[in-house]
Amino acid sequence: MTIIRISNPVLTIATIVTVAVAGLAPAKTSLRAQGAAPLGAQGGFDRTRPPALAASAPLTVPVVRSARLSNGAALRVVEHRELPLVHVTLQVAGGARLDRDTPGLASFVANMLDEGAGKRNADALQSEIAFLGASLSTSADWDNTTISLKVSRRNLEPALDLMADIALRPTFAANEVRRQRDLRLAGLLQQKDQPRALATLAFNQLMFPAGHPYHNSIGGDSASTAALDSATVRRFHAESFRPARAAFTVVGDLSEADARRLLDARFSGWRTSGPERTPAPVLVQPTKLSGSKVYLVDKPAAAQSVIYIGAPGVERTSADFAAIQVMNTILGGSFSSRLMTNLRETKGYTYGASSGFQWRPLPGAFLASSDVRTDVTDSSLVEFFRELRLIRDSAVAPAELERAKAYIKLGLPGDLESTSQIAGQITSLAVYNLPLTWLQEYAAAIGSVTAADVQRVARRYLPADSALVVVVGDLANIRARVEALNLGPATVLDVGAIARE
Repeated sequence: MTIIRISNPVLTIATIVTVAVAGLAPAKTSLRAQGAAPLGAQGGFDRTRPPALAASAPLTVPVVRSARLSNGAALRVVEHRELPLVHVTLQVAGGARLDRDTPGLASFVANMLDEGAGKRNADALQSEIAFLGASLSTSADWDNTTISLKVSRRNLEPALDLMADIALRPTFAANEVRRQRDLRLAGLLQQKDQPRALATLAFNQLMFPAGHPYHNSIGGDSASTAALDSATVRRFHAESFRPARAAFTVVGDLSEADARRLLDARFSGWRTSGPERTPAPVLVQPTKLSGSKVYLVDKPAAAQSVIYIGAPGVERTSADFAAIQVMNTILGGSFSSRLMTNLRETKGYTYGASSGFQWRPLPGAFLASSDVRTDVTDSSLVEFFRELRLIRDSAVAPAELERAKAYIKLGLPGDLESTSQIAGQITSLAVYNLPLTWLQEYAAAIGSVTAADVQRVARRYLPADSALVVVVGDLANIRARVEALNLGPATVLDVGAIARE
């Protein structure tokens, strides 16, 4: 036996290695000599290459059972027993399209619903919601007023009592109306200092002429907000909250029979009389452009410019919906999209750039946007229009097409995991009278989209040559360079007129 002593000045003690010389087995041949796989390939697969994606499994959607309450309100129920949770959504059709000549009224009323209801003031109401461990919210969009409740199954009944009070018996106390009105007025004043808010206001006012429901801000303006009082709020609620317009969606740990029984016990007495508020007729259509037009909004000393590029959109029920979604995923609808890769990764002009279609019952708009450094405002506009024309004029590569289709299809199951996600999908589709099973048809349609389809819808719907361009930024530094691009005639907009003080 041979003893080898190795001294290391770093160590405080000697390291002794004992090697048994006698009786050693014959040296083994190397793994490579034996024909073994490379180190990266051990373990049954090659670690030096990314694994190939398997074919996506067919999409399975939950079963939705439909019924009606005794007062005629619609009911949709999905049993989801994985956790003892229940999500209840009440949608009342109408939303901001009922505002008529008072912009912001529907959203203000929705905000007031949980500021006191039944015998509880705002503080008592929020305390009881917290005590039950519930989440309860109220909101209004362009098409619906929505009340959403998420709570454990054991606390469902007292939570439904609160929900019924909020929906049917809001107090609309005069002092709370004044307080919320003043808060909204303060928020509207702040919009003048928020470039994104100004860009949104300007874009909507230019894209949707006066008389179109989407012309006004869903939050209203200073003049319409200042006129709000308790009587106006009560009248809107009485005229718009009707069981015939209502739909309940219940997802969670209970059956359809239990859901109907619990809701009927609290909402069967919901009856209405008197005049009914209806949406104003749509008298005008979105602005159609022949050639691009540029609108500039001054934000002195701004470090960034906000860029909006848009055009009239398309109906949600269009036969091109799947192809449009794939095309937009490639263009600006994902983190690996062309706009994001170009403006963020390659050029370093921005943290993010995106595009998308506003899907609403009335056609919304196509919008591509980004917040870019002031000194590259003109360069960013060049890149935006480069990408809009490129996807229109050149067929997408097969790998890029397949990646976009997989991005959409593989994301669908994740949208149906929780009670809230399932309820959200059901209520979103219901706006267009589509069942939850439509998602399966959509997944199949996405898989059938071709490169020719992508190019066709890009040519038809993207504003490569006729766009509405809104830029909010420091005009002293950007105006001359933006106008030098010759995108179209440029007009400077007044901030006060946009924000409608």
